[in-house]
Amino acid sequence: NAEIDFRTKMCQSIFELLQSIQPKQAPGQGSSDQDIFATNPAEEMCNEILDEVREVKYNVEEVASLSEQEKGPYQFVLMQECDCMNCLVHEMVRGLNELQQGFKGELTMSEHMEHLADALTEQTLPVWWVKLGFPSTRPLRSWLVNLKDRCAQLDEWFEEPRIIPKVIDVSKLFNPQSFLTAIKQVCCQNQKLELDRLHVYTEVTKRIDPKSVESVARDGAYVTGMYLEGARWDANTNCLEDSRPKEMFTRLPVINCKAGLSQEREDKNVYLCPTYAVPTRRPHFVFVAQLRTKQPAAKWTLAGVAIILDIGS
Repeated sequence: NAEIDFRTKMCQSIFELLQSIQPKQAPGQGSSDQDIFATNPAEEMCNEILDEVREVKYNVEEVASLSEQEKGPYQFVLMQECDCMNCLVHEMVRGLNELQQGFKGELTMSEHMEHLADALTEQTLPVWWVKLGFPSTRPLRSWLVNLKDRCAQLDEWFEEPRIIPKVIDVSKLFNPQSFLTAIKQVCCQNQKLELDRLHVYTEVTKRIDPKSVESVARDGAYVTGMYLEGARWDANTNCLEDSRPKEMFTRLPVINCKAGLSQEREDKNVYLCPTYAVPTRRPHFVFVAQLRTKQPAAKWTLAGVAIILDIGS
């Protein structure tokens, strides 16, 4: 599996290099009438994205206007996520509107607009979308699908902002660390504990499908959107096992994330699994999860086993 992963990444980098050195326009292109009336792929992509994101906007004031009793750590996470989405979509719409006017000849094409058009043509993410967006290794079309999924989760949560969804997909959050911190803050308020003494602990449930969860967790929160790299989760033994051949990633069942006091003694039957936002891992570290294991934890450490939130396409 490690060899497959290495060769796949090498092939991807070679194809990206070949794509980057290709000429943007072939010599003599655009001279015939057919070429003149041909549609620009960047213009097509620009119009398509604008149609999808133009109406996306979240009224953060609606959540902020909740009473002090109704507003807690989870509601602040919701407001932060809505703010991030609003900023990203605003920049997308602003840049694409300018580019659309440039294609029509109403504005002079600036360097920034040319970079945006090149990114749309090459199916890569523009610089400002990367800066304002979420960690991702996806190409543009896959990234847009993922963006719509994130909006769908926000829409569901925004309908009932006073309570969190039964299961939160942490891979579709701009800042998953803030949600995990909110779990600790709620525990801190309920049990009158010091926040800096609390840690997030994970308990893998038997539920494979998040839709099978009937209610919110009594303690902590149910989360999904986590994938194991370098190992797999055996639902029968409820512990880590070796990966099957050609299985690079395996989805974890629904996980109950709870907050608790830090333990002085380490459990030998638990592997402290690092969690990252994307397959490139650093610098997008999220937190350390606890996974049961019958084998020595050092085995999984040497194998580089980690949880990845967004594995891409």
